[in-house]
Amino acid sequence: MLPLPLPFPRVKICCIASEEEAWMAIRAGASALGLVGPVPSGPGAITEEQITAIATRVPPGVATFLLTSHQDAGAIIEQQKRCRTSVVQILDRLVSGTYEELRAAMPGIGIVQAVHVMGDEAIDEAISLEGKVDAVLLDSGNPNLPVKELGGTGRTHDWQISARLCERVRLPVYLAGGLRSDNLATAIRTVRPFGVDLCNGVRTDGKLDPAKLEGFFAALRAG
Repeated sequence: MLPLPLPFPRVKICCIASEEEAWMAIRAGASALGLVGPVPSGPGAITEEQITAIATRVPPGVATFLLTSHQDAGAIIEQQKRCRTSVVQILDRLVSGTYEELRAAMPGIGIVQAVHVMGDEAIDEAISLEGKVDAVLLDSGNPNLPVKELGGTGRTHDWQISARLCERVRLPVYLAGGLRSDNLATAIRTVRPFGVDLCNGVRTDGKLDPAKLEGFFAALRAG
C-alpha cells in the first residue's frame, strides 16, 4: 500500500548549526531538523559534539536527522551512538555492511536513504530500498564527482522524475534540492511528497533567516 498524501507535507529544516537555530525552526513549524556531520562539500557541517548537544535538547515529537557521509554500516552505527539522533540520513550509497545490520544495531532509530536524482535510474534505486529503509530523500547532489556533492547544492532537479518515483515507491518520500517559498507550491503539486527539506532556501549568508522561514511556511499554508 502506498503512503497516503498528507494535507501539508512534513517540513525538515536542514543544516541546523545551533540550539538557537533549532528552536527557531521548531517555532516556525518544522517537524524535523537536519544536523550535518562531516561531508566532502556543501554547507552546514558541524562537529559531532555540536550535533549531540542539539539533538539531546530537542523536544519529543521533533525528529533529529544525523546526515552522515559514511558508507560503512559499522561507522554509521558508531556515529549515531555518539550523536544520539532519532534518525540517520545516509547521504551516499552503503557499500560495506547492510541495512539489516543498521536496523539490528539501532532499534527505534529511523533510517532514511538519500537518492540523488540525476536521471530515471533514481526510480529503480528508490524501489530497491523498499523494505530496507523507512523513507527516501530525493536530492540534487552528484556522488560521482571527484569531490562528491551529497546535498546542500541549492539546485533543483527534474521534478517530473521525482513525481514518477513517488507514484511507484512504497515509502515516504522527502523532496529536497533548491526549494524556496517561490517554487514550493509548484514542487508540492508536481511531486506530492510526504515531506520537504530545506537548507539554503531559508538562509541568508549561511544563517537561518526568520523572515525566509516565515515566508516559506506562509507559502506552505497558502498551497
